[in-house]
This record gives sequence, C-alpha cells and structure tokens, in this order.
Amino acid sequence: MKNTLFHFLILFVALLVAQVICSKIILFGVAMPVIYIYLILRLPVNYSLNWTLTIAFLFGLFVDMFNNTQGMNALACTVMTIARRPVFNLFILKDDEENEPIPSMDSLGITNYLKYMATMVAIYCTVLFLTQAFTLHNFGLTLLRIIASSVLSILLIFGIDSLVSTEREKRL
Repeated sequence: MKNTLFHFLILFVALLVAQVICSKIILFGVAMPVIYIYLILRLPVNYSLNWTLTIAFLFGLFVDMFNNTQGMNALACTVMTIARRPVFNLFILKDDEENEPIPSMDSLGITNYLKYMATMVAIYCTVLFLTQAFTLHNFGLTLLRIIASSVLSILLIFGIDSLVSTEREKRL
C-alpha cells in the first residue's frame, strides 16, 4: 500500500509538471495534449467515489492554478471521474473484480484499455473545450479542437502507459 501511494505521488508530480509544460503547446492551433488525466484513469477501480472525486478535483485545480484557467480543468476532471466507473463497467465484462484492479494495458488488455481510455479522454476534452468556448457560435472549431486534442492525448497516454505499467499488475 505504501509503495502504491509513493508511486502515485511520484506520478502526480511528474504529470503535473509535464502538463504545465504541455499546456503551452498547441499543435496546428487546435490540438492541445492533455496527459495529466492519466493519473485519474489509473486510479484503482475499487476506490470510493468520494476519494476519486477529491483526487480528481484537486489535481484539476492544481493544473488550473498553474495555467490560470479558472476551474475548467477541475470541472472536466470531476465530470470525467463521475463517468469513470460506468464507462469501466461498460467495457469490462467481468463480474468478479480483484482487490484493487488498476486500469492499464497490462491489466485490461490493449483493446479494452484503449476503449476505456478513449472514452474517458473524449469526455474530458468535450467538457473542457465546451466550457472554454462557452458558446456554440463557432461549433466547428470547438469540435475540431475536441477531436484533435482527444486523438493526440490518447496517443500520448497510450505511450505513457506502456512506459509506466509494471509486470506485477493483476490481470482482470
């Protein structure tokens, strides 16, 4: 348990620093990489909703403080966390869950993990960019930003997961 907590703390700091740097990068004027949500995706499924909401909100708030985005990331993280367990149960058909399954490529398999991750990233990007736009006036650009940022973030998170995952994770 202490090792897992230490591992998440290191991942928290590394992803926070990486996201603050990546927030300044916008490819082709539309695609912004969002990699810090990997920590929220990776939280064990059996954690209580209160803990995961608190962690997600605080993590989004830290990103908001460094990027001066006035709570938009905290809102998107909170909405994503509320949808996390239903989305997980939608793609994972096992009734018997292990003690603390950690969603990753190793534990879920590549196909299931990709479906889970892509859905969660799409939810996050949709909430974030619709909140930033706060209008449907230029909906085409907002939709392009959602799709481009989702694809870029999925590719980056997939790469990060292949580096971070360990052999000792339980297979669901």
